[in-house]
Amino acid sequence: MQSPAALSHPNFRALVAGTTTSAFGNAITPVALAFAVLDLGGSATQLGLVEAAYALTNVLTTLIGGVLGDRVPRVLMLQGSALGASLTQAFIAASLIGGWSSILLLGLVGMLNGSLSALSGPSSAALTRQTVPDDVLPGAVALRRLLQNTAMIVGFAGAGIIVAVAGSGWAIALDAVTFAAAAYCFHRLDVPPLPATRADGQTSSLIGDLGEGAREVLRHTWLWMLILQATLYHLFYGGVQGVLGPIAVRQAWDEAAWGWALAALMTGFMVGGLVSLGFRPRRLLFAGTLMLPLTACFPAAIALGDSLTVLLFGAFLHGFGLEIFSVSWDLSIQQNIAPDKLARVYSFDLMGSFLARPLGLALVGPVSAVTGMTTWLWVSAAVMAAASFAAAAVPSVRRLERLQVGAPVVTG
Repeated sequence: MQSPAALSHPNFRALVAGTTTSAFGNAITPVALAFAVLDLGGSATQLGLVEAAYALTNVLTTLIGGVLGDRVPRVLMLQGSALGASLTQAFIAASLIGGWSSILLLGLVGMLNGSLSALSGPSSAALTRQTVPDDVLPGAVALRRLLQNTAMIVGFAGAGIIVAVAGSGWAIALDAVTFAAAAYCFHRLDVPPLPATRADGQTSSLIGDLGEGAREVLRHTWLWMLILQATLYHLFYGGVQGVLGPIAVRQAWDEAAWGWALAALMTGFMVGGLVSLGFRPRRLLFAGTLMLPLTACFPAAIALGDSLTVLLFGAFLHGFGLEIFSVSWDLSIQQNIAPDKLARVYSFDLMGSFLARPLGLALVGPVSAVTGMTTWLWVSAAVMAAASFAAAAVPSVRRLERLQVGAPVVTG
């Protein structure tokens, strides 16, 4: 197990301190924002549109974030994004606490937050490989996700309570503080920037960089096929988590119950991360993909709606299966993509994965109004399970082998 070895590297410690801190705050904000919209008199459709505004700008900006992450120092990308997000979250918090907020304002500032997140996301993912030696990379990937998920468990568990006791504004204010703390942690990173020029010494163009990243993605069938699977997953699950879940659980129980459901989801992530620390099958990606159908358990449990225990267990299974897949997915990318293309590949991964999320968020209100909320939750569960089984059947997913510890990762 290489996790303790990863923590012996100061740059890795600074990276995970920043990402873990911001993950804690980011777990609070979705819960607080959902109930802020509802408290302002918003409907399911309006809540979906607010969530979609964030997701849409996030998708549209992600590719630029990937190009910049392979050009501009990645540490600078993380610092700037964290500081900007701290200011925007403080602004939202002030509007809610001061009583002058509106659904339109939340949507507009959410668009800015989506852009900030997209600009730093690819750089953040790519930095792991720059902070540890190759022989401890598998442990570093698993440990980073484990620490982030643990922080999100605490955030989700406390979010409903904070909103119920202090209100949405103060909950989002706490997120602003965590972003400021994360920016300080990123300031302590000391990793060399990657070369900004091509091998022939000429500076590449933005379009050229994007084209090179796209060709790298298309070169690996397992990569683009699983990105397509993620697109379908987020088309349906985005509306479940962002819109239908908070409404259905609030109707059946209360705001705190939704916070606990998300905490159970993150507990599944944490347990899956612990399992992943020692889970090293030869065909790691295939083994991880076989766990993806468990994600259907959460919308199915919400649809049942008669037992809090079933709800929490379904959320746990979703997180458990998705985390084992996510670790195998992340490690597969880290080991099979050249370092100078990592940020761009991650940007295509993020963009492709979340491409349909804004559409799903925007349409889930009107569609569920026609079909009924419970029916659409069951449809979402069925599609998520079927798409996961289909992805596991792809030959290149089944055949990709994990590089053994000590073997060199791809360098070009």
